Amino acid sequence: MLATLCLVSFSFPILWAQTLISCSYKSLCQKALLSGNDIVLHCDHKAALWYFSSILGENIFLLNSWPNIKKLPGGSLQLTKPQPSQAGLFRCEDSANALIVEYEIDFQDATTLHITHKDLGQKPLQNETLNLGGKVFIFTHWEPWQDCNRCEEPGERKRLGYCYVEEPPEKPMPCWLYLRDEKVQYSRLRPEMQVERCLVPCDPGKEIKQPFFIYDIYQLGKLTNHMWLTCPLASIYRPIMWEVNGIPLTWRGQLIGQGMNTVLDTSTGGRQLQIFQPATYKCYVHQEFMAQFSPVVVPRPWKSRIPPKEADSVLKGLKLMLLMVFVLALAGLLFRVFHPAWDKRKNSVLLVK
Repeated sequence: MLATLCLVSFSFPILWAQTLISCSYKSLCQKALLSGNDIVLHCDHKAALWYFSSILGENIFLLNSWPNIKKLPGGSLQLTKPQPSQAGLFRCEDSANALIVEYEIDFQDATTLHITHKDLGQKPLQNETLNLGGKVFIFTHWEPWQDCNRCEEPGERKRLGYCYVEEPPEKPMPCWLYLRDEKVQYSRLRPEMQVERCLVPCDPGKEIKQPFFIYDIYQLGKLTNHMWLTCPLASIYRPIMWEVNGIPLTWRGQLIGQGMNTVLDTSTGGRQLQIFQPATYKCYVHQEFMAQFSPVVVPRPWKSRIPPKEADSVLKGLKLMLLMVFVLALAGLLFRVFHPAWDKRKNSVLLVK
């Protein structure tokens, strides 16, 4: 997909590629997150061993075979596109099996994300009560608003909300950590994303001069009339903005059907953008220019409009013409070779007389 990658600028510090989740030493932290979005679980021990037990009540086991999980050199655990089925307890131990930190994570299904825009008068999901052998209270636990995705000009900011259950006198907890193996089909049990307009001044102190990339891509028009672009280092947990030929894309525009032939992917918070025509696309993370994409249409192979039978006749005629040209050229060559010899014989006869 990506034919050319050029690193244009480089300086430190740089953004983490994944969102870092941390917890106090020897503590257990419960956390709701979104599936399909990369994270890193922090564990400050180089020889760390990671164990896992799912919410379905399976026995705890050593993590060493999941293809989307990788232990980093410092001991932390990287999860690439975690799935709802990977919700459960992640336990970090040292080589002597002493506890360092534990995380109980509910990866809520990002494909069911309910998105609303305050400036369009759209309302988040309402709190509800569900009967599960007793009444439980279902609500959305909202994270703080993220930073505005632009400065000095109107932009947008978003906040994420997670499905939580409260059963007094117990503390509220993420929905699927509470339900575990309960088979419940209920539309209220899903995460949310709320968006609103914002206007903030630029803060030079926050500029980190993030490395940025230039991509030339040659897939559009080759096999399909659309493709997906992915903004490097972007995440649903960070402010993201896309531009098309210098014009910013907004969630508001998409929700009212003015997406400029593009689709911001809801499940990644706009980290991915679906495009349908060539243009210059730029993405920004934390107001920092991150990448530019310049899709190029691949020309389709030329197809003759001559019917097959007529095409065969034309081909045969061309072959015959080439053969005649070859014969004439050969005759001319032979004539030039033997003509001087004939003149010499003629001259010699005259001399004998």
